[in-house]
Amino acid sequence: MPEVQALPPLRGLYAITPDGLAGSALMQAVEALLSGGCRWLQYRDKCSGPEQLRRQAADLNELCRAHGAALIINDDLELALEIGAAGVHLGREDGALAAARRQLGPEAVLGASCYQDFQLARQAQAAGASYVAFGAVHPSATKPQAARASLELFRQAAAGLPLPACAIGGITLANAAPVIAAGARLVAVIADLFQDPGDLAALRSRAAAYQRLFEDLP
Repeated sequence: MPEVQALPPLRGLYAITPDGLAGSALMQAVEALLSGGCRWLQYRDKCSGPEQLRRQAADLNELCRAHGAALIINDDLELALEIGAAGVHLGREDGALAAARRQLGPEAVLGASCYQDFQLARQAQAAGASYVAFGAVHPSATKPQAARASLELFRQAAAGLPLPACAIGGITLANAAPVIAAGARLVAVIADLFQDPGDLAALRSRAAAYQRLFEDLP
């Protein structure tokens, strides 16, 4: 893997790309979010073929680097390695975390989905994860059957894990503050950001509003 860039702190808005947004529309929407202060982007695409995935991932990686931001690839370690992304996010069925850490090297970011399971988060820490994600915090259109993760889980993680916890699932500007107060240091957002991906001014404003939620944290 190419040398990993200097990375921003693991905190703040963690934007996740929606299915069905591609090409210049995707790039323009992401650039608006980055201009609004977003520094973490996950490329998640369940629709595109391999060539389009590779091309879009490479373009997004270049765009993120230009803004001092970091690109994480969802579920695809080989793609992350190929394009020199900042790291990869893996779910329970996406491969062993320890093996991914060995391939990524010590500096890249390795995210782990831990659902509503604190013990799974402990195992992820031991395997070399950089952050753990709990969710769904609220009902989510992306994964409507996902089990719910409580605010107490984030308090437990903040007290008992040396890794940042990421909240995912139904996060909006209206409900993000309590989970941040409970200990989440990243909030992963899809639908609440990309309601109208063509409204670039609204995207910039919304990204900035999410970032402001983290301003007073230690």
